[in-house]
Amino acid sequence: MRVITGSARGRRLRTLEGMDVRPTTDKVKEAIFSIVQFDIEGSAVLDLFSGSGQMGIEALSRGANSCVFIDNSRASLEVTRENIAAVGFQKQASVSNMDSIDFLKTCKYTFDLAFLDPPYGKGLIEKAMPLLCEKMSDRGIILCEHEKGLELPENYGKMFKHRTYKYGKIEVTVYRNGNGEDDE
Repeated sequence: MRVITGSARGRRLRTLEGMDVRPTTDKVKEAIFSIVQFDIEGSAVLDLFSGSGQMGIEALSRGANSCVFIDNSRASLEVTRENIAAVGFQKQASVSNMDSIDFLKTCKYTFDLAFLDPPYGKGLIEKAMPLLCEKMSDRGIILCEHEKGLELPENYGKMFKHRTYKYGKIEVTVYRNGNGEDDE
């Protein structure tokens, strides 16, 4: 696992071992960042269910202003903190060990870009999205990585399904703020 491009390009990142961990592959990560390449610069990012933190770190490497990393696994967040330190992004990063849904219920931040890659088959995207959409800016984009075949609604509040991309057994559903602007 590595940082693909930007200021930390090529830097190796650690991940946890074991069956509970499912890091985003470089192929899928490259595809995701191609989707949002013009939306990253200067953005406030949320890496929800952050695991090793690789998605938020990639966003910071590509010019995001800040990233909040949330995971309920202390072991995952220990790796996230090590990865953030290894690439020198401590000043732009905030790391919290808490349940993602509880975080969204109490969060006072607004985000421009959010990555969701929760454990599969637990309905966590469906629980998080109604809360998260209220935390998104007018230019907000949410990228949900999930198992193939999961049908997500056309909208959650002000966030509307833009497109679903398929990569083998993985799908990425992109939601954009429905403020009437569409850059494609």
